[in-house]
Amino acid sequence: MMGWTEQDIPSLHERRAVVTGGTSGIGHATATGLAAAGAQVILARRDPARGAEAMLKIAKHAPGASVRFEQLDLACLASVAAFAARITARHNALDILVNNAGVMALPQRCMTADGFEMQFGVNYLGHFALTSLLLPLLRRAPASRVVAVTSLSHRMGRIDFDDLQAERGYAPWKTYSQSKLALLMFSLELQRRSDAARWSLASLAAHPGWALTNLFANGPASEGTPRFLMRPMRLGTRFFSRSAVHGAAPILVAATSPAASGGCLYGRRWLWGMRGPPALARIAPQAQDARVAARLWDVSAALTGQCFDVARPIAAIAPEHDG
Repeated sequence: MMGWTEQDIPSLHERRAVVTGGTSGIGHATATGLAAAGAQVILARRDPARGAEAMLKIAKHAPGASVRFEQLDLACLASVAAFAARITARHNALDILVNNAGVMALPQRCMTADGFEMQFGVNYLGHFALTSLLLPLLRRAPASRVVAVTSLSHRMGRIDFDDLQAERGYAPWKTYSQSKLALLMFSLELQRRSDAARWSLASLAAHPGWALTNLFANGPASEGTPRFLMRPMRLGTRFFSRSAVHGAAPILVAATSPAASGGCLYGRRWLWGMRGPPALARIAPQAQDARVAARLWDVSAALTGQCFDVARPIAAIAPEHDG
């Protein structure tokens, strides 16, 4: 994949994609790349004003692009269900789902509307539920893909089944790393279950390397970082990070490249995965533990009330509506 650019994205004409967190940062860059290649892109996020702004930016970059906004709050399972219901009522298939939205290293422990720790709830459980609800649409597409946007921090993560919600002790970066490890393990387990159940979908993961986005530079993550670490991290961001557009490249490869394979992680080639062209990335050993992944899946199904094995039959989906 040396020298990969957005020009290498194949035509996505008549393909449909949902990108969570698609109105800013890496999600917006991903949505722009998909739309420029001809995909019908649905931007999923909480703020309609940000959605309108993002659509204008994409239209300026790719005149004639098919993009629309749909409200989605991953911190509320009712919002996730309502979003999935609207998409299902309007469309009969979904080709690409990019599970990108997230929060990073919140300085204080916060809760979702459903009582989950915010990082675990938004970064992981919300996407678990969303993917389950959209599975019938994904199964309707001939070669659908689900892309989980994880992080290099998954390497530092551990799944603590005794304290998944960080009730006994909250540490911003430890909790963030667990959520991104959980999302990666979900991606790998989804591929295993797709193969076993013949769902005919490819589940892939990607990380952006060290990308300069508002999640850290201007966001609450900066408040959740110890002062003695802020200076080296800011220096690292200055010298090692790249733009959100550059950070989206591994995600776009995972979502569109004919050479990309399910069950794989795509990231950066150089500097321990922080920089360089898109490439297959190393998956930390703990992310490859299939027994832990299966247990995490079962726990997540119980917490969210979503079970992929009993997803609605694809024949029950409404007929296709316009755009």
